[in-house]
Amino acid sequence: MEKERDVDEPERRERAEPLSDLECNIVQNTWARVYESCEDVGVAILIRFFVNFPSAKQYFSQFQDMEDPEEMERSSQLRKHACRVMNAINSVVENLHDPEKVTSVLALVGKAHALKHKVEPMYFKILSGVILEILAEDFGECFTPEVQTAWTKLMAVLYWHITGAYQEVGWVKLSSSAV
Repeated sequence: MEKERDVDEPERRERAEPLSDLECNIVQNTWARVYESCEDVGVAILIRFFVNFPSAKQYFSQFQDMEDPEEMERSSQLRKHACRVMNAINSVVENLHDPEKVTSVLALVGKAHALKHKVEPMYFKILSGVILEILAEDFGECFTPEVQTAWTKLMAVLYWHITGAYQEVGWVKLSSSAV
């Protein structure tokens, strides 16, 4: 018989499905190609993110008023942030066979974005989708359905860890409309 959940017990989150060893290798192999041009790919990701989801720019005082994608592309601050994003993903990808390191890297990212930057966690879900779109478009020849499945699972793992960090620091939703 199933035990009823205590009202005060925190909501249980469905754990993201871990990547198999084969999927880890697939991600690492495709990432090697992506990371060769990490700054350009990172900039493309952020520009698509900000153009399609302009509300995300509210967290970036240095380029929140930029509307023109070409202006964004020239922004040194946007380029620096793109490199930070790509380097964080690189740390995760390099350590896929070390779950503790992955957890540690993503906990730092999640806590910084929750406590310091006050970014709504839904933006990580949106950004994950944008990353998958850009990779499929820019690396289509090697982004087979098998590769796409592995990357989709990786994005789910990243989101699960980051939102776990939000939960750990006691993040409270800023708006109930995001539910």
